Amino acid sequence: MRTRVGYAGGRKANPTYQSLGDHTESIEVVFDPKRIPYERLLDAFWASHSPERRAPSRQYASLVFYHDEEQKRLAVASKAREEERRKAKLHTEIVPAGTFWPAEDYHQKYHLRGQRELLREFRAIYPREVDFVASTAVARVNAYVSGSGSAAQLAAELASLGLSPEGQKRLLEIARRLPSPTCK
Repeated sequence: MRTRVGYAGGRKANPTYQSLGDHTESIEVVFDPKRIPYERLLDAFWASHSPERRAPSRQYASLVFYHDEEQKRLAVASKAREEERRKAKLHTEIVPAGTFWPAEDYHQKYHLRGQRELLREFRAIYPREVDFVASTAVARVNAYVSGSGSAAQLAAELASLGLSPEGQKRLLEIARRLPSPTCK
């Protein structure tokens, strides 16, 4: 439903990109388990990176944060399956979720911020930064602009994203140009 980038897993209060302390750059995913099960989020996590090598620093560590014992159980099981599938040890820690500290505004919805026409439309809808960052539509469009999602998904929800006809056309053009095969 929503995503934010930020910092988690450390002890420092109010970390920033310039003063991270022992935190890891992280993504907060707010989801409806009736629409997408936690296991599918774990599948997306494993598909999105290669944790076979140790991270060069704590800032870039591979972590899965869990909020309850069921999420922990599912995360541990998915890591074991992924290690078996890859035939490799994965350097991913599965740790309890603590405080999530949102990153600075300029880090939020990074890919969308590079698309001035689409950004202008969403800024008209969400003039307050907090509303812009919290918007499900903004999160979805940011994902499509970055190359995530399928062409069928985009077609099914395009009209519901709040974009003008010109904005919809622009988003389709961007999605078709991306090197990712997901929106072709």
